[in-house]
Amino acid sequence: MPMTKDAQREKTTAALSSVLAAVGLTGLKILVAILTGSLGIMAEAAHSGLDLIAALMTFFAVRVADRPADADHNYGHGKVENLSALLEALLLLLTAAWVIFEASQRLLFHTGHVEINIWAFIVMLVSIVVDITRSRLLLRVAKKLGSQALEADALHFSTDIWSSAVVILGLLIVYLTQIFHLPIWLEQADAIAAFGVSGIVIWVSLKLARETSDALLDKSPGPLAMQIQQKLMSLEQVISVRRVRVRRAGNKCFADVIIQASRLLSFDQIHQLSESVEQATITEVHAFSALDDIDVVVHVEPVISSQESITDQIYYLAEHHGVHAHHIHVREVAEQLEADFDLEVQADMSLEQAHAVATRLEQAVLQTNQRLRRVTTHLEPPDEKIVQRQDVTDQYQEMASHMCRIADGIAGTGSAHDIHLYRPSKALAEIRGHRTKGAPELDLVLHTIFDAQAPLSQVHIDAEKIKRALRRSYPNLNTVIIHTEPPEASISRS
Repeated sequence: MPMTKDAQREKTTAALSSVLAAVGLTGLKILVAILTGSLGIMAEAAHSGLDLIAALMTFFAVRVADRPADADHNYGHGKVENLSALLEALLLLLTAAWVIFEASQRLLFHTGHVEINIWAFIVMLVSIVVDITRSRLLLRVAKKLGSQALEADALHFSTDIWSSAVVILGLLIVYLTQIFHLPIWLEQADAIAAFGVSGIVIWVSLKLARETSDALLDKSPGPLAMQIQQKLMSLEQVISVRRVRVRRAGNKCFADVIIQASRLLSFDQIHQLSESVEQATITEVHAFSALDDIDVVVHVEPVISSQESITDQIYYLAEHHGVHAHHIHVREVAEQLEADFDLEVQADMSLEQAHAVATRLEQAVLQTNQRLRRVTTHLEPPDEKIVQRQDVTDQYQEMASHMCRIADGIAGTGSAHDIHLYRPSKALAEIRGHRTKGAPELDLVLHTIFDAQAPLSQVHIDAEKIKRALRRSYPNLNTVIIHTEPPEASISRS
């Protein structure tokens, strides 16, 4: 999610406090270095000067990085933070090179003189206190908001603490040498301290440069991609995870995921699965890093599932060919399978066109399942019209009661209820009356109750028995719908 205004304000305030602290420390160190002639303090002053430049770059970077995506920067401006951190690392390396050169000059040619006084120690102690305070503040905000630029500043200032301690140690050795007339070579401790400071700066700079380069080159952040993949494999309906790619830009993380799921899932189910994958990815990124702004793109590939039945395959392939299959029957003959089903095609098709569609579908079904040796289709147009009917149940009370008794004889006493009889409109009934010899053509809807724990396959068989028995007794029945339900449905309805 986008960063809130409060979070942006917190980042900007932290960066600004770093700038102000760097200004104060740099000025103070330069002043004391000039008064004492200490190369160690001068190295620290130069270090703080570059920290000031770095702090200004960080301040600029966090303000630019928080800008929303635009037409020229579709993924936002987050990498400005990474670029700022890389420039900081390069500046620190230049500082270390200059300090090493100056320290070498003093050690080899004994140039320069160190004037030790109380101010030298005071400024370094003040530097340590300030660096501890601002490094903690910056690190807290950086971890909270996932800012690499602020994290770079915090890392710099935490190492300044150790480098300042090294300089104090060098100054103390020089001071003790001058007071107690110790061996003259000990007076080079200040230059040696400068080497120590430079070593720390080089180590931090190289580490920071590597991290920022990884971000700029879109290196995957550690084992995060593998952790996301393992998390997604635990989700229901995810058959496999084909690819997970993760990259970081400033305080934002981008992830694109390709998963494979059953081709039988509906569009709505695919959407719900994508939402689950996206949320699981965000949760895993949050567990790995403090990043709040996470952009996840999920792509779902349909594949054949090991749980697909022959019926599922026929349904899917029919829809894939732009037609609809129903009343699918699969039989086993001599250890091989045969499939028959009704196939709805467009009503305005010619027989030749419809047969060509059916033939292509039959071939696709046979190629998909090697166990099938024969596929037979029955062509029919879809029934999309709305028929006009009248409810005539009250006019045929005796017939309705007899129909219920027929159903009770198969499903059990008292199972049949909520019966409805329909017939065509008056004009249509008059036309059809000659064809049925006076018996009206009726549609039937009948509700029946079965044991709630009965297998659905057995319930279907019994419902078909009821339908056949009704048609034998009443040949004028047109459509017959037997609605089956458990006892609870009847109780809740009443």
